[in-house]
Amino acid sequence: MQNRLLELTRKEWQISDPALRHADSETDRRACYVVMRELRPHLDSEAEFIERTTRAADESYRILAAWEEGKVVALAGYRFQENLVYGRFLYVDDLVTAGHARSQRWGERLLDALNAVAGEAGCARLVLDTGMANALAQRFYFRQGLLTSSMRFGRAIGGAA
Repeated sequence: MQNRLLELTRKEWQISDPALRHADSETDRRACYVVMRELRPHLDSEAEFIERTTRAADESYRILAAWEEGKVVALAGYRFQENLVYGRFLYVDDLVTAGHARSQRWGERLLDALNAVAGEAGCARLVLDTGMANALAQRFYFRQGLLTSSMRFGRAIGGAA
């Protein structure tokens, strides 16, 4: 199954929005770090970000970024997964717009593109998680037609946060 999912990651998807493109090279991923850090402030350095995204790419993780004047203004980190609940689905790990670029529809454009990718890949669903206290994100997701379908429970293992 993992090989099939990795094959999907390597495919060149038809992204119709000219401002959106995948950040596949290390240089492009480095350009994403500042925006990603707004969502994931625990990433202490660009080097850690590159290391983590490189490892995650082995599990089908990829970043679709919104570029404006050569700079990343928004991004969506996603991967393909398969389970007994949904079958094959596209999971959005990260969705963030830089503070200065909010309210310019970047999140909507990224979700629209990922929805098209999911459909082209034969996925049954697009799935994402958001924090229970993140009311602004929840309102945005509802406006985009995403509905709540479950609650996720978790526990830190050992000393992990």
